[in-house]
Parts: sequence; C-alpha cells; structure tokens
Amino acid sequence: MGNSYAGQLRTTRFEEVLHNSIEASLRSNIVVPRPVFSQLYLEAEQPLAHNGRTENDEEEDEDGSESNSPPIPYQMKPPPEGCCTTDGFCQAGRDLRLSSLASDTLEVSPGFMLIGLKSPSLPDSLLVGAVDHRFLPDERGHNALLGFSGSCMGCGEKGFRYFTDFANHINLKLSTQPKKQKHLKFHLYRNNQGVLVKGAPICWRGHDGRIRQMSSSLSETRATTDEQPSRLALMQSSRAPGSYTVASHANGLPQISDTSHSLTNGIHATSSVMQPVTNHSGPGRPSATGSQTNAGPPKKRHKGWSPESSANGLPESTGKTPPSSSGLPSSTVTTNGTRLDASATVSCSQRSSTTVSSSGMSVAVPDQLLHTCGLQPVIFKGHGPLPQLTGNFTEVLVSSLLQSCYLSSQTLPRVYQHYGPSPIQPLSTEMQILLTVYYLVQLGPDQVPLIEDLEQIFMRSWRESHLSEIRQNQQTQTQASQGRHYGIEAPPSLPGLPQHLGLAPQQPLTPSQLPWLAQLAASSCGEGVVVLGEQLGSLAQGLQQMFSKLMEGRFENTNYIVVIVTASGHETQSCVVVTGKHQCRSLAENMFSPNEGLREINHQLSSGEAQELIQFCSSLGQDGDMDSLLDSATLDSSEPSPLSSSQESTEEKSVKNTPSPKDSHSPKERALTPKETCSEYSVEWRDIRPIQLAVARKLLSHVCAIADSSTQNLDLVSFDRVSFLILVPPSEVTFQQTVLHLWSSGVLQELGSVEQECVSQREAERYVVKMDQGAQVRVDSLIQEAHSNSYTLYILVHDHAHWDISSASYCNTESDLGLVDQLLNSRQVRDAPNILILHVTSFPFALQTQYTRISPYNEIHWPSSFSNDVDLYHERTRYFGVSELLESTRSGSTLPLMRCDSSFESMASALEERFPKLHSAVIRTTVLIHHYCTALMAVSGRIGGSHNLHKHTSVETLAIVQALLSAAQQCPAHHGHMILLRIPSLALAAWAHRRLSRVRRQLGLEERFEIILGNPSQPLNIGHSFIDQIKLWLKIQEADWVPRTYLELEALPCILILSGAEPQGESLPRSLKYCDLRVISCSYLQRTTIEQELGLAAYLLKTESRSPHNPGPASDVLESDAEKLSSTDNEEEEGQENESSPASSNQPLQSSPDVGTSDPFPTQSSSSTSPNAPKSTMDTTPSPSKAQLAPQTSSQSFLYPQTSLLHPSQSLAQTYSLVQPIFHPQISLVPTSAQPYFQTLPLHHITHPQPPQQPVPVRPRRHPSKSTSSSSSSPRASSPHLTCSWARGVSRPPSVLLPRALYDIITANDGSGLPRCTSFLPHMSVAWASSFRPLLSKMMTCTEQSLYYRQWTVPRAYHMDSNNRTEGRSDNFHPRRLLLSGPPQVGKTGAYLHFLGILSRMLIRLMEVDIYNEDEINFNIQADEVKYKPPNALWPDPDVMKTLPFDYTVHDPKYDDISLVYCPGYKPASDGNPAHQEDVCLRRRTTRIKLSKYAAFNTYHHCEQCHLYLGFNPRYQMYESTLHAFTFTHLLLGEEIQLYFIIPKSKEHYFSFNQPGGQLEGMRLPLAADRSPDCIKSPIFTPTTGRHEHGLFNLYHAMDGASHLHILVVKEYEMAVYKKYWPNHILLVLPPVFNGAGIGAAHFLIKELSYHNLELERSRRQEGSGPTGDVWPFIILADDSCVMWNVIDFDARNGPVEHSASLKHVLQHMEGCPDLTHYGLCGIRKWSGRVLTDPNEREPFSRGHLHDFLLLNVDRSQNVQYDQNRFTCHDVDFTLRLHSAGLLVCRFNNFSVMKKQIAIGGYRTFIIKTKMTDVPTSVGPSQYVCAPDSKHLFLATPAQLLLEKYLQHTSHKLFPLSTKNYEHPVLSVDCYINLGPEVTVCFVSSRPHSVNICTTGLLFSGLLLCFADAFVTPSFLKKFTFLKGATLCVISADRSALRQTVGRLELEEEWRFRLSDEFQTANAKEDRPLFFLTGKHI
Repeated sequence: MGNSYAGQLRTTRFEEVLHNSIEASLRSNIVVPRPVFSQLYLEAEQPLAHNGRTENDEEEDEDGSESNSPPIPYQMKPPPEGCCTTDGFCQAGRDLRLSSLASDTLEVSPGFMLIGLKSPSLPDSLLVGAVDHRFLPDERGHNALLGFSGSCMGCGEKGFRYFTDFANHINLKLSTQPKKQKHLKFHLYRNNQGVLVKGAPICWRGHDGRIRQMSSSLSETRATTDEQPSRLALMQSSRAPGSYTVASHANGLPQISDTSHSLTNGIHATSSVMQPVTNHSGPGRPSATGSQTNAGPPKKRHKGWSPESSANGLPESTGKTPPSSSGLPSSTVTTNGTRLDASATVSCSQRSSTTVSSSGMSVAVPDQLLHTCGLQPVIFKGHGPLPQLTGNFTEVLVSSLLQSCYLSSQTLPRVYQHYGPSPIQPLSTEMQILLTVYYLVQLGPDQVPLIEDLEQIFMRSWRESHLSEIRQNQQTQTQASQGRHYGIEAPPSLPGLPQHLGLAPQQPLTPSQLPWLAQLAASSCGEGVVVLGEQLGSLAQGLQQMFSKLMEGRFENTNYIVVIVTASGHETQSCVVVTGKHQCRSLAENMFSPNEGLREINHQLSSGEAQELIQFCSSLGQDGDMDSLLDSATLDSSEPSPLSSSQESTEEKSVKNTPSPKDSHSPKERALTPKETCSEYSVEWRDIRPIQLAVARKLLSHVCAIADSSTQNLDLVSFDRVSFLILVPPSEVTFQQTVLHLWSSGVLQELGSVEQECVSQREAERYVVKMDQGAQVRVDSLIQEAHSNSYTLYILVHDHAHWDISSASYCNTESDLGLVDQLLNSRQVRDAPNILILHVTSFPFALQTQYTRISPYNEIHWPSSFSNDVDLYHERTRYFGVSELLESTRSGSTLPLMRCDSSFESMASALEERFPKLHSAVIRTTVLIHHYCTALMAVSGRIGGSHNLHKHTSVETLAIVQALLSAAQQCPAHHGHMILLRIPSLALAAWAHRRLSRVRRQLGLEERFEIILGNPSQPLNIGHSFIDQIKLWLKIQEADWVPRTYLELEALPCILILSGAEPQGESLPRSLKYCDLRVISCSYLQRTTIEQELGLAAYLLKTESRSPHNPGPASDVLESDAEKLSSTDNEEEEGQENESSPASSNQPLQSSPDVGTSDPFPTQSSSSTSPNAPKSTMDTTPSPSKAQLAPQTSSQSFLYPQTSLLHPSQSLAQTYSLVQPIFHPQISLVPTSAQPYFQTLPLHHITHPQPPQQPVPVRPRRHPSKSTSSSSSSPRASSPHLTCSWARGVSRPPSVLLPRALYDIITANDGSGLPRCTSFLPHMSVAWASSFRPLLSKMMTCTEQSLYYRQWTVPRAYHMDSNNRTEGRSDNFHPRRLLLSGPPQVGKTGAYLHFLGILSRMLIRLMEVDIYNEDEINFNIQADEVKYKPPNALWPDPDVMKTLPFDYTVHDPKYDDISLVYCPGYKPASDGNPAHQEDVCLRRRTTRIKLSKYAAFNTYHHCEQCHLYLGFNPRYQMYESTLHAFTFTHLLLGEEIQLYFIIPKSKEHYFSFNQPGGQLEGMRLPLAADRSPDCIKSPIFTPTTGRHEHGLFNLYHAMDGASHLHILVVKEYEMAVYKKYWPNHILLVLPPVFNGAGIGAAHFLIKELSYHNLELERSRRQEGSGPTGDVWPFIILADDSCVMWNVIDFDARNGPVEHSASLKHVLQHMEGCPDLTHYGLCGIRKWSGRVLTDPNEREPFSRGHLHDFLLLNVDRSQNVQYDQNRFTCHDVDFTLRLHSAGLLVCRFNNFSVMKKQIAIGGYRTFIIKTKMTDVPTSVGPSQYVCAPDSKHLFLATPAQLLLEKYLQHTSHKLFPLSTKNYEHPVLSVDCYINLGPEVTVCFVSSRPHSVNICTTGLLFSGLLLCFADAFVTPSFLKKFTFLKGATLCVISADRSALRQTVGRLELEEEWRFRLSDEFQTANAKEDRPLFFLTGKHI
C-alpha cells in the first residue's frame, strides 16, 4: 500500500512515525487529518495533463478558444479620416485613461458599469469604458449574456452593439479578433475620496482564472444532453458529471433543479423546474467538482443558449440542496404516478442513459439481494458518473444528495473568490472524499449520516485551511459593511464530533495518496467502514466487487463501503454504498415524501403485510398469548377494578373506599355527594394577559407604522370599522378551538358584529374558516365585500401559517395544499387597499427566505418578559417550552422530562431486523401498542400472574399506564391525566384506537378512562358517560353540549391518539401528563418538523412571585430577543411520578407514579428550541390574584377560555415545589432527591431562605386567582398531601418520550451551543442558498435569526414564494402583510384577537375628534317677551334687524378671561377668580364626536375622492404651480403692499392675468345675481400658522363637491412647508414684515386685498365686454380649526333637531339671503352640546359679536379696518367698531360651527422670550414694561403683544377703581383692549355719527386712549365724567407723540402726571417699543 502512489517516503523511519501519527489521530476521533498530513515528505506529482497541456502552463488562450491551433491573424478596420488614433484616446480625441478620468465626474447610464480595459499598446494603463452589466459575468463567472453593449466615457457616444466596433472606437489596435473576455479586465469603483480606482477582476473564468475551463466538447455535449443521449457517452469526459452548468432566471440568479432527480437503471430523469439557490450577497452554488469548472460564459456559437436552456439540460449530477435534513437522501416528487427521486429505487424501465460512465460499463445487481442480505443497499453518487445498473436493480437505491453536497461545498462565496495574488481555493475532490471517510468512521453503529454534519465538516476544514486569509478578508468586509452582513467564521466544533479539526494539508492531497489515507482512516473502526480503492480502474469495477462480497456475507458487519477510483490520467471518482441494515432502512424511508410514507403505511396495513408482525407481538412467549389472556380474564361488574397489590400505594389505600366509576351510582348522583366533590377543582373565566396586551400593542404600532409611512399603502383614517377572517388548518379541533377563543374574547361584541349577548358559538363560526375546499368561497366573499366596502379594514389572519406554504401551481385542485397561495397571494387580495394580512406562526422560518413577501420591518416577535432582571409584565405564569425540556436532559441527579425508552428501542430494533420489508412506523406503532396493552393488563390486576407481564412492556409505558389509572382513584371527583399518544399515520392511529379500546373493554376499564382518536378531519367522539362527567365538572346545563376541543377535556383521564402528518395547531389541556412521541418519524429532520412535535408539550406554568432583582433564570438564548441572558446550569426535576418506575422490568413497582411529588418542575425560564420564541414567554412574576385567562391560538394555547378547570389558589408548586422538596411519609423512593436538587439550583433560584433540609409546610391558600396562562386551569395551592393527583400535576410540565435517534439529535449541541436541530434545514419547502453559511449564533435575537434565514435560504419551486421576484428590485415585499411569531402554546391567539379589538377602537378614535363643547358665557337671563322673528325663519330682515338691540357682551367661551364690554342692563354674575388665558386651553371642555361625511380634514386624510382635490390631478404634475406677485397701495399704511400668490395650474381659472406677460391682475369674482347650485360665490380665506399638518384645509367633503375658491394665508417663512403639504391649494403669502405679526395683520391684509380686488373687478367688468352688474362683495374668513357645521331642523317629527350639514349648504343658504348686501358682517353660532334656551324660544338671528367663521361685506365695511397690530381680541375690537359705524351685524343662530381642539400651532400661541439666549425665558408680566432709558432685560417679542399682555395681567393694579366694578367701567376710545377679567371696558367711538351707548350719568373709573387720532378732541372727552382718582392711560408709538397727545387733548387740566408714570414696553430701540403714560384724575 505504501507504494501505491507516485511519490516515495524519504525514510523508513518516517513511514513508521507517520503511521503512528495517523493511528493516534484516528484514535482521537479527529475527522479532518491532523497537521501531520500536511508535512508528508512526498515528492510532488506532476499535474494531470489536459489536452496535452499541464495545469502549470502559464496562459491558456485568453479568449477561451476551444482549439489549440495558433490564433488567426486579424486586421482591424481602418479608422475614418481625421479621427484620432492616439493610444489611450478614443477616435473623438477624448482621453480614456484611468489616470486622467479618475477625478472626473462621469455620467453612467442606468444598468451600465464602469470597467477597465487593457490595451496591448498601453500595458501599464487601464482604459475606462461603460458596459451593460447584463453582458458581464457575475461573481462566479456565470450568467453573462452573449453580445455586447457599451458606451465611450470620453466622448459619450453610446450604442456600441459589437465589441469589435467598440475596440475600433477606443483605438485598441489589436492583432487578433477582439473579444470582451480578453480585454474587459477589471471593475472600477470610487473610493472614499471619490477617486475612480481599479477594483476586482471581472470573473470571466471563475476563481480568478486559476481554475481552468472544461473542454469545449463537455459544454457542447451538456447543451444537447436531452437531444442526443447516445452521443454523450462518446463525447463526455470522465469528469463530466462533476462539471456544473448554472441555469439562470431573468434576474441573473443561478438556478438549480429544485425537484429530485432519479437515476433509475442509469437513466436520468429531471424536472424542468429550476430553483434559485443564492442571493446577491450569499455564496453561489457549485461550479465544478474538484478544481475545475465550466464557469465561463457559453461560447458564441451556442446560439440557443439562454438562462433556461442550460437549466433544461442540467445533468443529474448537478445536485440540489436537500429538502430533508435527516439523512443523506432527499425527498421525492411524484410525476405521473412515478416517484422520481434522487435516491429512488432503480425501478424505471428506460434503457437510454445520459450519465453513463465513459467506458460504457454497466454493473449487474445480483438476484435475491434483499432476500440474501436482508437490506436494500443505498448508493450515494460522489464524484464522477455512476455506471449503469442492470439486473435486479429494483433492490438498489441511488441518491445524488452526497454529490450535491460535494458540489455545493466547492462553490466559494463571492467574498472569497478573489483574494490578492493567492486566491482562496475550495476543497479538492480528494480532501472531500477523505473527510467523508472520516465522518463515516465517527458515526455510531445505529447513527444515520446527516448531510448537515458533513457540510459543516467540509466548511470547517475549508475555513481552517484558509483561516488567515478569511480573517483578513472578513476584516475588510466588516469595515465596508459595518456588520450588516453575516460573515463566515470558523465555528466551534460540531457536537458529537471531534472537539477540534486539524488544519487541512498545506500540501495538496494527491489522488495517489487518497486510497491509502482513506484505508488508513477506515482501519480504526474495524469493519464498520470499508474502503475499496486499490487496483480499481473504474467505479463499475468497484461496485461489482462490492456486490460480490456483499452476497458472500463479507460485509455483514459493515455499514459503509467507500469506492475510490484514482486511475492515472483520469479524474478521481468515488461513491459511497450504505450496507448497514438500520442505516439502509432509515435512508430508504427518508426517500419517501411524508405523504408517500403515509400511503406506504396504509398499503402495508390494508394488504395484510403487517398481520404477521401483529401476531408475533401478541405472543408473550412462555406467559401465553395476549388475546387468550384477555379472553380468559374475569370481568366482575360487582367489584371495582382492582389494582395489583404490588402497585397499590399507601396513599391509594387511604382512599380505597372511594367509589369507582363502576359503582351503581351514576356520575350525577356521585356529584351530589359532598364527599365526592374535589375541593381542588375550579373553573375561572379569563382575561387578557399583560404580555398578550403588549404584543397586541406591538401589532397595532406596526400597522400604524405602515399607515404613517410615505408609501401610503394603508390609509387608516379612511376606515371606520374592522372586519376579519381567521384562516386555520383543516383540523376540526383547531377550528372549534379558534371559534371558542373568539367567542369568549368579546372581540365580536366590541366590533359590533353580534349583539352583546351572544347565545351560541354559531355566530363566531362565520369568522373562522378551515383551509379546505370550502375556503375559496369564504375568501372570495370577503374580497367582494372589501371591494364594495372601501371604508372597512379587513384583516385576514393566517393562523398556523407554516402549515400550507405550497405553491398553487404545484398542487392539484383536489388537495387542500396550495390554497393559501391561491387565496392570500392572489392579485385581488394583494391589490386591495383595505385588506391586511397577518401571518401567525410558531415556526416562521419558511416565510423568511430570500423571496419572502414579508418585510423584516413587519415582523413582530414575542417579547421578552425580563429586561435587565426586571419583570416587564408582572405575570404569574411562565413559559415552559422545548428549551426547558432540553435543560432537564442535562440533569445528572434526576429523571429528565424529555427522555427515550431504551427497552422499547431495543424491541423495535429487533423487530425491524426481523421484518425488513415493513415500514418502521408500522413496527414501532405495533410494539408501542403492544406495550400499552400489556401494561394495561398488568396494572388492571385482572390477569393472573400479572407480575410476569412486566417484562413484556417497558418501564416507561408501565409508569404511564399506572399514572393514568391511579390518578382518578386519588380524587373524589375522579379527575385524572391525559396521555398523548402521537401516531402520524391515520391508519395506524385508527388501528391503535381499536386495539386499545378492545383491551380496555375486555379488562372492564371502560369507565376508568377514555380513549380518543384525534383525527384532524373529524370532530371529537367522547363517550356519553365522560361527557356527563365533564358537564358536571363545568356545571354546564345544555343538554346537547359536547366537547369540541381538547381543552375541554381538562382533568378527564384519557389517552389521546393524535394523528395526522403533523400537528395542526391543536392546543392541549394542562392535565397532559405524558407526551408519547416514540413513534414519530425520524426521517424528516427539519427544524420546523421537530419543533412542532416537541411543541405539543409546551406549557404555561403558574409561578410564585419573585423579587424584582431576582426574577429567576433567563430563558435559553435559543429564544433570544432584545435582551440576552445566559441559561443557568441548574437541572430540572421531572417528578417522582416518573422516577418511581422500577429500574428494570422484573422489579415490582413500589408505588403509584402519581403519589410521588418530590420533583418540582424546573424553575429556570428557558425557552423553546425555536429561536424565534423569545425567552420572555417565561413569566415568573406576580400578577393580579384573579386569573387572567386569555384567548389563545390553536397552536399555542393551553388555557381554555370558558370551561377552564382553574383552581382559585396558587398551587403547591408555586410556593413549595419551586424551591423545596416535597416529602410524602408514605413513600421514600428518592431519599436524597432534595439535596441534589438544591445543589443544582443557583442562589437566585431559591426564593425562600429556609434550608432545603427543613422544608416549611405551606398552608393551603384559598384566595381566588385568575390564570394568565394559555392553559385551561391551574391548581389550588395546597399541602403536600393533596388528594387530587390532577391538582398536583397540573402545574408540572408533561414528560416527553422520544425515539432514540431523535433524542440523540435533539439533546446534542452544535458548534454554536444551540441544539443541533436549529442548524437543520428550517423547512422542507426551502433550501440552503449555500454551504458556506455561518451557523446560527446563540446570541442572535429573533430579528437577527430572521435576517439570517432571509439571507441563507431560498424557496423551492413548490414554495408559494418561489415566484415572488421582480426584475430590477432587491425585494418584493407586500406592504400590508405582517408576521407574528412566538413559541408554541404561548398565547398568540389571544394577542391577535385583542389586537383586532384595539385596532377597531383606534379606528373609531381616528374617526372622532375633540370638539369644544362649552356653554356661552356672560349669558344674561332676563325675560324678553319681544319676538322679532319666528324660530324657523329662513333669512333676516334688515329693517327688523335694525330694531334688535346690539349685544355688546362677548359670549364666546374662549374669551372667558377678557374684560367685559359694558352693556346697559347687563348684570354680571359674581364668579370666583377666572383662570388666566394661558390656562384656558388646558381646561376647556371638549367632547369626542365622530366625524360626519361633511367634515373638514387635515393632511392625514387622503381618500380616493380627495385625490384630485389634494393635487393628484392627472392633467397636472404635483407641485406644478406658479408664484405671482400682487401689489396695491393702501392709503392708511402710506405705502405699497406686495403680496405673493402661489397658484396651482389647476386653480388658475379663478384668477385673471394680462395675456402678454402673464401678470396677475386679480381674482375673478362672480356677480351678485349669479346663481349656481354647485358653486360657492364667496372666496374663503383661512389665515394659519404652525398648522401645515393639522390645519383643516381639506374642504372637499365639507363642500359636498361644490366648486369654491379657498386661499390659505400664510407667513412668508412658512410658505415652503405649506406648499409641500397642500400642493393643490392657493397660498397667499404675507410680506416678510408680517412674519412676527398676529392674527390682526392677516385679517387686515385679507380685507384690504379683497376690497382692492373688488374695485379692480368692477373696473375690469366695466372695461370689458363681459356681463355687467354688481360684483359679489363678500368674502369668508374661516378659522383653520372649523371641522363641521350643523343646522337646526324644525321640521323633524320630534321637534327641532340639530344635525350635521355641509358647508356648502350653510354658505349657499347665507349667500341666498335676499338683502344680504345690507349687512356688513354675518356669522354663525358656535356649537354647544347643551343649549341654554329652547330653539323654539331663541331668536333665529341676533346682533352681537361674531367669531371664527365670518361672512364679511368688504364693500360696506371699507372704512372699518382690522387693527393690523393686534394679537388678541381683534375680532371683538373690529365688531365693536363695525357696529359703531352703523353697519348691520347678523348672526344666524340656526347654524353652528364645531371647532376642533388642535393643540399645535395657531395664532394664540405666543412665546415671550428674551433677546439673550443664555438668560432663562420665564419672564413675568411685570417685566413686559419698563421705565424709558432704564437698564432692563429686553425681550424679543413684538411691542404690541407685550403691551396687550401687560394690560391683561396688571390692569387690576393699573385701574384700581375699576376692579370688579361693573358700574364704573374704564372708558376706551376707538378701540377695545383686554384689561383682564376683573375690569370692565366701555367702548365708545369718536367718529362723527357713530353709534354709541348712552353714557349719561355713568361715572368712569378710568380712561384708555390708545393711539388717539384727530377725531379725539378735548371737547369729546369732556362729555364723560370720571371718578376722583380714576386712572388715565395714554398709549403712543413714541415719546414725542405721547407728549403731543397730552398737550393736544389738554389732559393736564383734569389729570395729574408724574415723571415716574411714563413707561415703555421692554423692547430694544431698534424694535420700536411702545410708550404709555398714566395719570390720576384730579
């Protein structure tokens, strides 16, 4: 053997040392050769020759020519005349050199890339060009389209369609044919400095050009494989199957065949369905076997090449990512009834071959192979083509999965393809084979090889061989990506495999060394692994030799045979033959798909093949036959069924007198007896748990985030109600379970779907639908309903979302699969703007792929209960999931909760060898039922000599049956446990049910426990006696009530046989004690499959409160979320009910398993194995004592909402079992169990300081407590001597029994510390994107795990997301699709049901607004018998209105803090001290009112009807508007005023422009005589500031579609933001000088502009040819918070009713007033919910102050202006001056306006601050003024505002005689200023002929002269009389004007002044302060 390779060892001594080193390496369980292999002093072998050349030749033909002939001379086309021919320049004379263009800004067309070209004449320079990326290869050298498309970056010329033309243009001057592969060399990119630099080489050849291309014949043959199969054998090289041609889809991603390929008799069958396997950042698929590749693009002569063409011709050796993670074989697909599988039985009858060996040899399979050897060998194709199998080929299985693993591990990720001068190489073929041998050597005799393990070994070896390069490369990548990309790192060792793997050889492993090293490696395991590698010339020879020795029995103890062929001059070939009986059976069964496996089981049962096995198991050997023993059993109905004395415990004897169900008393009679009532049993209704509420709010926040995003994919404001439909798997129990949760949650009542009193669950069934054939009609109905009800938001909840993810195109119409894709992914659902999809699942991995429809931002993960040791949710429950089960297996002192049954496994293995043709599920189920039947016979005591039966069953089964039968005996009410027996096959489950029922009947145990067959498609079938028992427990009175869910079976002693290929979301009660999974399949080891089976045992436990700083151990980081806490090392104790089983079958039981309770359930809150399940589900904190039972989802809810059997007290486990051992004096099975348990507990787990040796008895606690868990009940806390076994066990998690193979896998950890199942393929419908993926990290959060799967998994072709790809986009997320994930049984149903409720409440809240609801103030109740108008009068009469007295008093409640206006006859009420103005908005009373259809909206409202109104006009581009200046002269200001209009194109028809220059001339106004039912004549002006988002400017609905002119009046600095939010609104921009002005300035300019425009319009109409007449003189001044308008209907049946009306109706009614032009100002009433007077008694019209919504006649009021300086009370001042001028003011009292409370912005928001930024801004009113020329803190606030605020707050000091003195007001001339609520102001006008009140006999307490003009004279002032000591206040703009006013009015004659009485506002001189002087009346 030592001479079998070309090189020789240097010395004999070294050979000995080497042999010893290798042997030591093997003994140390090292899979990868230790470094000693890298130091073999072997002479290097010559590289293999190809086409007469060696691999060391410097250069192949750069152009990829297939011929070795010399290149043909080439003459380039001569350049045109006058063109530049300089090297490095284009023909246009522009420089193309990289050194010249590096800093230039280059414009690159979309889709083009900058590349560097090499010119032969400029070897040291690169030329810059732009090439379409589609014609360039990807990072693996694949997918480059034929042809060329380029642009010149010098002159910019584009459209070069041929590289020849492009080469001529850039002056390459070539002597050979121009080819892009030869001259396009490098990618170019800009570095951090923006300089264009050379980047990575363009990968024309793959792997940096160092891996040579395959011969041309190979490529050509591959392209025509299907067409010319016979030609292939002659042309294909020996390495052909190792090559790999990558197919491509339109997006350029490499594709591989998704479905399995079968090699049947050497014939290759493949599906044309191609599957992508890589993403933009992930690694690619394999491109070659060994060190060669066909990575280059197809040659140009391949005219038919396309991304699909090579896919269709893909050879079988291409390989695929396995859909199954269990064994090396892959899953199958069925095509036309024939199973085509990579590992399918070689049974097809085709005789042509596409992948035969080069020599054409075939291998004859011996006859009687299965009969002789008792097994079906499995051949794994490795490297090279497998020879054709002939003869008895049906008894041989062939798989390509190992070959796929080889290929996948040889395609390097993009980041490692090129690294400096020394590229990182993939593993060689020889190293792969050697590592495979090492892996097989490490496997145990009963272990089945796993593809994941082998892949990790390959990856680890590769990483360690290039560790330094990878680390350096990762550092570069990390700096570039900032950690957003999961780098590939060297993980820790694989669990169960060597703890460290040696570095791969530094010297390459040569083919001649491989057989010797492989045989040396296999020698360490004896005959377990045999290597056939010597003297073999072909694989056919090796396989023939293998078959011969196999038939001779020489491989009887051999599990694996590795055939290696290293013929000189040929590629290394290999295959692996599995000959171990256990391995062959497992791998063969793995080749079935789950459905095919079930069909095979059904066939074996129906055909009678299993009958021999059943009869064999019925025999008990010397103890007789089981059936005969049962037939001879004595069934005495007069006596209770006895328990054998050896099994009867002391405690059972104490309750021996308890009547059994066989007694003469009926259950009802027994229930009436107080002695037979269980005091530990209780039923509690439930409420939402805090953590469920938190999840519901997270869901709501995500929905709001979608609505708030700029994409406008969800307009929540437009919805007024919520409707929903819950989709569940087609399981009747799951359906009824969801209906029950929904019915009891109150969501239907909250959504208004049903009446408050819902009598039955039938109403709830309308909202839940099973995903069967009937779902199509339900979903279609919802789609139609959603289309017709656009104001309803429909939520489609897809519960148990991982159940059906099949593509509809791959499922037949009769199957229930594919319905989710057909319904939820349909275009109707996708495009409906009011349908939102919520996927809910415990296993979201299959929905997290590269092509997922769910955005990572729309994922909601179940939160953590703890953050930094702080309990966040204060619950009394904590989650016990798969992680806790795993933790219990690590205990060395107690019985773990999860374990396997060795006795059962031994018997099953023996029978599997005896019956090799039977499916293992049939064998294992038969053995298991035999064990149960035998245990029932033994425990019942009815079989004589039952102690001999113990040896025919296992200890575990005996303990399970003992617990089942004894539990009901310990409780007076016969409460018991549930035993879950999981049998996936429906046929086997039905057989098991019949068998157990027969044994139960023959033993007379019908009344002791129920046996339930859980068929997903059928409802529950429970015996009538047990139904009556449950009804008595639950106190249900309905006669026809039957349990429909497993939750309703709480405390019922029963065996539940749960069938179905997989669980479909059924929740189990908390009385579940054992979860028997011993017969579940071990063939399909995907993460989802494993975790959902283990999830059946998930539990919510009641916990005792812990200190906040010691919440208990954190969950395993497997369920990591935001916070990461290390799992503790303390071990779980499962309970003595499990430990009490005898150690062997011949040892008698000492006690009932239920008696022992010394094993408390685990105290740490670890989590389930699902990394998406956060550790927060472990809630170990106090919650309210009342149990909050919440609705739970079908797959996660253990808590039953209605008939929950909940104990009102805390269980023993909460106060006692958690931290102290529970002792029973009757038993002493584990005398020292308490001490080890406490030794394993960390200190922070012990919540009581008592030492464990002295447990303190706990008094039973009787206070009620509601469960916050999702289980159905919780026990009372009680003493250790509870009589009810159910009550003792209900707070303990169930025990789980697993198959040995699955147990070994689950309990082992991978290199990252996580359970190995987490590294498995997440789901059968997805595939790994690459073998070069990192392992899941233990510290990953749920979000990081989601990103991991999104990066490293791709959906298979039959996955519903496989077609979710869009050209040119990196994602194709559905914008209204959410994913809620959480561990099983944690309460997701309750969370999303509560989410539906709060979403409905939020929508109602969005449709409601806070309306000011305040009564009118200062209302003078006095009898007035005069009626001027009837209440229902339509319009006012001007003559009558003149007779109405003007009401000077202000009644608007917003002005309850201003000075009263003196009005004769008014008597103010004596109120307390009113609040200051700043506090008004904080205390004003509001009412929530739903918006009517005539409401005004802010910018957050965008319905379909508003699109045109808001600017979405298809005729105009958004934001298409023009800026127009408008200038007019105002005499009062004495200067020109220039305003700016921003007018959208769609609104220009409201304005007139002069044609030549487009100069704005003015607004067009209608004539007074115009009448239009759909038009509002008055322009609407809305002054606004600070409310660009919240201002109610959308009047579309309020106007009811009427045409109107609406102008927003904004300040200059806010112009841009208002234009952005309201692009279709006209903006009137105030001059910059008014940026700091108040509302008075805005109204002043609006009024003056309107009057000036009125004059211009009159002139225009007179000069033009249009119709003449009176121009409409009215404008509307509206506040920006007016939201709705109302009208009083006097024609209502029940009297006057106020209802909502459109603004159109209100304005058209007011504009239709016959004599409207006689009025100067009109307005409407402010709405109040409580009217002080009856509408029938109130005048329909009145004269008084008007606010907020005004109809102003600018013509009549031209001489009365708004005060442009005013900030407050400007409308009161204007109304008083308007009335004094003799103009009519009218308020329409039958109309009212509602004002919305807007806390943001507005003209009443004033900030008074100092001019110095470092001085605090809190300035009191006394600091608003100061003495002139004094040093004072100046304020950066307008002087007018300071003055108004000062007078408001200090006038009670300024006018002391006026304080609370209504009879002596302050006289205010020509203006009204607020002097505070304690001072009364009497307004008089100095204008001639003005209307004033009579002041005769009125004594004034003060005089206020504000900017007195010439109309104020001394004689005018002498008309008024003042009190002695009255105060005078004169206000002027400056000091000189102040003195002039005092002198002109001769004020010194009657008023005394002092120098200290002169003040100014606290403004700097440049801010023009105001001055005022005070004096006293003499």
